Amino acid sequence: MFSGDNDPFEIEKMTALRRDFHAHPELGFEEVRTSGIVAELLEEAGIEVHRGLGKTGVVGTLRIGDGKRAIALRADMDALAMPELADRPYKSGTENVMHACGHDGHTVMLLAAARHLARERNFSGTVHFIFQPAEEGRGGAKAMVEEGFFDRFPVDAVYGLHNMPGLAVDEMAVVAGPQLASSDSWEVTFKGVGTHGAKPHLGRDAVTAAGHFLVAVHTIAARIVDPLQPVVISACAVSAGDFKALNVIPDNVRIGGTARAYSPAVRDQIEAEIGNVARGVAATFGIEVDYSFLRRIPPVVNDPQIATRALRAAQAATGRPVITDFPPSTAGDDFAEFGNRVPGTYVWLGNGPAVDGALHHNSRYDFNDGAILTGAKFWATLVQQELAR
Repeated sequence: MFSGDNDPFEIEKMTALRRDFHAHPELGFEEVRTSGIVAELLEEAGIEVHRGLGKTGVVGTLRIGDGKRAIALRADMDALAMPELADRPYKSGTENVMHACGHDGHTVMLLAAARHLARERNFSGTVHFIFQPAEEGRGGAKAMVEEGFFDRFPVDAVYGLHNMPGLAVDEMAVVAGPQLASSDSWEVTFKGVGTHGAKPHLGRDAVTAAGHFLVAVHTIAARIVDPLQPVVISACAVSAGDFKALNVIPDNVRIGGTARAYSPAVRDQIEAEIGNVARGVAATFGIEVDYSFLRRIPPVVNDPQIATRALRAAQAATGRPVITDFPPSTAGDDFAEFGNRVPGTYVWLGNGPAVDGALHHNSRYDFNDGAILTGAKFWATLVQQELAR
């Protein structure tokens, strides 16, 4: 399938580009340099380019033959707001910004496949290459959808890919059903009556109420929600009082956190129950409470039929057995904004061993360049199989 040129995916060039992207990371909706390079390399290959969808998003469109089927392939481009601590020649040159999740590699793999397909032209149909901004919590996929992605680029199916440390660089996992959890944020503010720390009976103690809430909110999982349903509820921020005034009980305590689930019904239940616990604790202590729940990213659930197609492509691209029982992750990915509107599947590609324990979002993480070829082969094989002549 990939005979002829000894380097059909321009691996040397793409490896250098991946390291260039790593050295010049950009945050969500700020990927001006990255998206500019992506657009230039797509146009150079003769691919129709659409810029500016979702501010810095790029969509490349390649139509070959008279096939009626259309599919979309997504790569994310943004980096994270965190320092890079590992010392490498292509270390991030931007303070407190780094590619700690491999989006530099995702971008390059899809570029390599797009350029290869444009040269070979060995399919019949339409493929849209989505280079998405702002996957890391800033809502890039939602922005692209709301600005008319599916109106401008109607597709029959959409596919996403993410690297996974711990799997070999020529190893893939494709699983039907839930793959990533919903990712939502919640806030609770207890409003008491502040008083002297030596005279708590003269006020209404929001700090003690908050303490009871922090214990009680973790009973929602397995005590209220079915224990067979995976749930994560974590309190991640607390704000109250002043360490320069340790004899003052403050009026208010603000608590915030994250909630994760794999099904819409459990997601609804979590939203309701956090509020119930907060209001119950507030009533116990005779204080008021404000509660908000922000739905950020839906769960990623792979369509069984589309997953079967991705599995077939992964088997052909790797030439080895593909993992089909890989456990879902409680992380989130806004690929769900695409996959919830048309049948979709999200697959895993090995990133090799986690060097020095560096997993995703770790300050020493790095994308493994050895995975570029496997990822590019997968994308190209998927298109050739999905849009066979």
